[in-house]
Amino acid sequence: MSAFDAVRARRSWSKVTDVAPTHDELLPLVAAAGRVADHSSLRPWRLIELRGADREKLGRAINKTNGEKGVSPKPLRAPLLIAVVVSFRPSEKVPRWEQAAVAAGVAHTLSLLLDEAGWGVMWRTGHYARSDEVAQTHTLRDNERLLGWLYVGGKPEGKRDGHRKQLDAERFLTPLE
Repeated sequence: MSAFDAVRARRSWSKVTDVAPTHDELLPLVAAAGRVADHSSLRPWRLIELRGADREKLGRAINKTNGEKGVSPKPLRAPLLIAVVVSFRPSEKVPRWEQAAVAAGVAHTLSLLLDEAGWGVMWRTGHYARSDEVAQTHTLRDNERLLGWLYVGGKPEGKRDGHRKQLDAERFLTPLE
């Protein structure tokens, strides 16, 4: 499949099965995703794997953020969550927004690679992604911010790849006026 075909076929999988890629299966995909455009090669990002009880720990942090007790079911919707973290680097040339864009580019590229490898993927965020409780759960450093999570699992059998409405590129590609 070409990159063009992979991008055109991309869709979010809100429901996935309980199987997920192993750590070793993720490594080459992460290495490839890390090839995104990165001004000054700062690599201002890192990824955190959450599996099993890690997801319950996150669920408790989400509920604490929301003033609730117990475990939020949100992180239990997929067997693997990959937290996408921007790790800001000191730079006079590369502003923080550009460093965050690199981390977001890694996340999107990784989602395409996971999809191509046969996994169902969905990008998720929420107001709680910016909470102190969730930051502490991910052991974020002072120079880091959580952007969100890739929820990853198996694609359910019998579910077809959905078709998204065609984008009207003319609306988004304009000449300089």
